[in-house]
Amino acid sequence: MLPGALAQTAAPDPDSQYRLGPDSLQQDGVPHGEIRGPFTLPSKVYPGTSHTYWVYVPAQYDPARAAALMIYNDGHAFMAPQGDLRVQNVMDNLIYRREIPVMIGVFINPGHTPDQPEPNDREWGDRNSNRPVEYNSLDDRYARVIVDELLPVLYKDYNISKDPEQHGIAGSSSGAIAAFTVAWEQPDRFRKVLSSVGSFTHLRPPNERGGDSYADLVRGSEKKPIRVFLQDGRNDLRGTGRDGGPYDQSRDWFFQNVRLMKALIDKGYDVNYAWGMNKHGQKMSGAIWPDMMRWLWRDHEVSTDPNNAVERGFNEPAKSN
Repeated sequence: MLPGALAQTAAPDPDSQYRLGPDSLQQDGVPHGEIRGPFTLPSKVYPGTSHTYWVYVPAQYDPARAAALMIYNDGHAFMAPQGDLRVQNVMDNLIYRREIPVMIGVFINPGHTPDQPEPNDREWGDRNSNRPVEYNSLDDRYARVIVDELLPVLYKDYNISKDPEQHGIAGSSSGAIAAFTVAWEQPDRFRKVLSSVGSFTHLRPPNERGGDSYADLVRGSEKKPIRVFLQDGRNDLRGTGRDGGPYDQSRDWFFQNVRLMKALIDKGYDVNYAWGMNKHGQKMSGAIWPDMMRWLWRDHEVSTDPNNAVERGFNEPAKSN
């Protein structure tokens, strides 16, 4: 370096400090659940489309006992074996240690028509599926897909609790606002929500309400029995577009997530949140997903009987499995 020259260093990657911990990885001695599928769910709510989904069945599932339910929008991303979330491993580990209840997991992709490709880890479907309409619209249609089309199929095949307190739904980006919308529209069916970099921003045509409306809707509506965990980062999309441009607050992800958090708290909701450095993606949420799940399901049934040897032991596979 020439004398007096200033060293030029690149700014650190905001995602560089987030890594999956042991609860998100397969562990020796932990029984693994089974992922069944893919299955196809034809849709009457969105005529001409269908949804592909997979079902996670934990090793501890006993058809004689009702299980909890957790649904993941953009299912392909949440169950990707080498992805940033790997929630099947999280459920394996936490169920085994009795930190969350025994639950059926469902990974459901956005709907698509026969001539559209299946959403996948490279292309989540914003340009070639029904994802933008289903996930970003502030109406009850996608909630009806989940409640009226998916749940009856699941109830037929599995013994799942009908208690809405035992139903959770999660998503990332547009999948996160879709998860919130399901609980918002159907609180008598879903009362637990996990949101990763939620798109509570205006992504609909100018004549429609966008996700940035939710903070005002929360403040102006009667409180609903919903528990919500919000995760976002200071380097999420910040209202200037991916290529830069004039600032638009309605499309500032971090601003709108914080705004929604404040509205939920002021209204008395059961809400938790974590703000990090992350960009738009699942690096931070993947790193903390086990803690998000523990918090969301923290009130699952336990026994305090010191003589309950079953409760004090690991949750072993059901004999029927």
